[in-house]
Amino acid sequence: MPADIEGYREYVGARLEPLRRTAYLLCGDWHTADDLVSTALVKLLRHWRRVSRMDSPDAYVRRTLLRVWLDERRRPWRREAAWAEVPDGAVRSATDGAADRLTILALLAELPPRRRAVLVLRYFCDLSVEETARELGCTTGTVKSQSARAIEALRSRLVGAPARAEEARTDG
Repeated sequence: MPADIEGYREYVGARLEPLRRTAYLLCGDWHTADDLVSTALVKLLRHWRRVSRMDSPDAYVRRTLLRVWLDERRRPWRREAAWAEVPDGAVRSATDGAADRLTILALLAELPPRRRAVLVLRYFCDLSVEETARELGCTTGTVKSQSARAIEALRSRLVGAPARAEEARTDG
């Protein structure tokens, strides 16, 4: 058990919600996100003495969360078939942008895990290309190409995206 348990509690208390949101963006399910965060925090607790002395413990926790998610995706019971349509009970409200968020999350869920991870780390966690490459254990060129391909895939799947791109070209 780490000696600085109080420091661990303070750290986790201050960062629990951002970790949950990051996990949700990775997996697209709040229950799974909670499981991922729990697993990552247990791993953090095991190594807290060493991690607490690091320059950036957030990077360690983010990387741990990412690896826990990738490991979870490899498990056989995660290879379930998804439903094509939302059950009748779902309610969408366009007034607060919820429909747009749901659309983006659905499109994000269709991306391969690596591309999805690149987008979440780059644009949600606001990491640089170099930091994202370090988190994923790849080169900066890979991050750039995966980002470009993921964004292009999202654009091509959005309804009306080609029409808006054509309007932008003719206007200016």
